[in-house]
Amino acid sequence: MATEVLVPTLGESITEATLGEWLKKPGDAVRADEPIASLETDKVSVEVPSPVAGVMGAHAVAVGDTVQVGAMIATVDAGGAAPAQAAAPQPAVTQAPQAAATTPEPTGDGPAALSPSVRRAVLEHGVDPAGVKGTGKDGRITKEDVEAAAQAKPAVVAPAPAVANASSDGGDAPAGRAAVGRREERVRMTRLRQTIAKRLKHAQDTAAMLTTFNDVDMTAVMEARTKYKDLFEKKHGVRLGFMGFFVKAACMALKDVPSVNASIDGDDIVYHDYADISVAVSSPGGLVVPVIRDADRMSVAQVEKQIGDYGRRAKDGTLKMDEMRGGTFTISNGGVFGSLMSTPIINPPQSAVLGLHRIDERPVVLNGQIVARPMMYLALSYDHRLIDGREAVTFLVALKNAIEDPTRILIDL
Repeated sequence: MATEVLVPTLGESITEATLGEWLKKPGDAVRADEPIASLETDKVSVEVPSPVAGVMGAHAVAVGDTVQVGAMIATVDAGGAAPAQAAAPQPAVTQAPQAAATTPEPTGDGPAALSPSVRRAVLEHGVDPAGVKGTGKDGRITKEDVEAAAQAKPAVVAPAPAVANASSDGGDAPAGRAAVGRREERVRMTRLRQTIAKRLKHAQDTAAMLTTFNDVDMTAVMEARTKYKDLFEKKHGVRLGFMGFFVKAACMALKDVPSVNASIDGDDIVYHDYADISVAVSSPGGLVVPVIRDADRMSVAQVEKQIGDYGRRAKDGTLKMDEMRGGTFTISNGGVFGSLMSTPIINPPQSAVLGLHRIDERPVVLNGQIVARPMMYLALSYDHRLIDGREAVTFLVALKNAIEDPTRILIDL
């Protein structure tokens, strides 16, 4: 008996999604509650479980189709046995150019089925997926896994192909002309990427954005981290990073300058007596900003645990909609990617975002002497309709003071 697989409820006000990938193809054996498809909403990916154990039936929709909540997307033959060979066609895969014909073609079999983005990465980097250890959910291979495997591969220098073709006017072909033609690939934007694009453009069109910069000496925080990181991890079960210090320092600065933690609602200004800090983290589909609620009431250890959990689940695509809703202030750490300086865009309806950057040793004057210190640039982008330049500078100075003297965080000074 065939059982229909329906699009589950996706969250408040979410009525539709895009089918991101099929995790099971027709003829595959499935267990009850085993994920068989992945849906992309405006913010997260949602896995669709099989309602019963049996054999995967026909797919009613294709990858990239928009589906409504409650719609039937496939069937599962309850209690059936999988045939020895599934006759269903494989999902469409972008064709590689002839020069990459020796690259092993990834299969869609088993629990480690590859998503379209991972398939493209495998073909682009020439990596054998059989030799890649997956770090995603249920051992699935992620795009980051493929890129890491490609970087770990020893470089192979291929001999330059002989140029035997003559130009149309009888002369020699230009030296270094590519042996294969140039190519393009058109890929539809994911629903998440479309939403990111719309929100960022809306922020630029609506807010009077301005960015103010400062720098901070990271010596004290780095020394504290080096001194206590082992004891911290042993007691709390989580690594001591820099974000815990910055979140707590930001919470203190937000109390001193409440307009940075406020938002505009029509002709009203809404002030918040709490600090819900949105922390930008990377996911396979793009940047997401889960919220650390009541961060001002949390310890550094609690903040680090929350950030670590969000980071892991963002990579697995298991963040919940409610975890990314709200927030009064955002911190984005571009330094982990090597960024020296940036002008981040605010996350509406918030009025400000703090950008962190990489730490570099730079010459500074200290007590009349030029010394090398580990310095980081800070960038505060803010809505000038609500926040004046004086308030933006005051916020950054308060943050800088707390980071350069972490004892201030402990005694709330």
